[in-house]
Amino acid sequence: MAHIDLGVDEKEFPGITGPMRYRPETAQHLNGLAETLLRAPHSLPPGERELIAAYVSGLNECTFCCSSHSAFAAVQLDAGLPLVEQVRADLDGAPISAKLRALLRIAGAVQQTGRAVTPELIAAARAEGATDLELHDTVLIAAAFCMFNRYVDGLGTFAPPAQEDYLPMAERIVQQGYGV
Repeated sequence: MAHIDLGVDEKEFPGITGPMRYRPETAQHLNGLAETLLRAPHSLPPGERELIAAYVSGLNECTFCCSSHSAFAAVQLDAGLPLVEQVRADLDGAPISAKLRALLRIAGAVQQTGRAVTPELIAAARAEGATDLELHDTVLIAAAFCMFNRYVDGLGTFAPPAQEDYLPMAERIVQQGYGV
């Protein structure tokens, strides 16, 4: 049960959806940020940007955000959920591009502290072809998901236990976006 009365059935509105119903005036901006970072036209495909969100959420041990964004990434990546799970379990051994691996290392550094993003991490990503926009947005996705994860967990919201519970949300996000 959430730490505050969100005024909704937490099983119908799990994770961040309950707090967003509680404060629609802040939800509008949070959804707009997610829409821009994860779905707007970009050189990184939406599935890869969702993978960054899932990766950071996993590092933060945020069950709802990790599970939901893992599902969102999986439905947009050809290799699906097995790839997402492999990236989360073994970044170095996962079959992803060297550029994406370098960007995920930067995201992992941001999860620890922004100061952990070193010139060496940036140079390594650039050497693999990462652009300034991709570097910028990787840092911002990682930072935003640290905030989203703390929002969800700080309010003690409900997270469905089974990964398949997140598939309807994934289909809705892919079709309709983040409620903007």
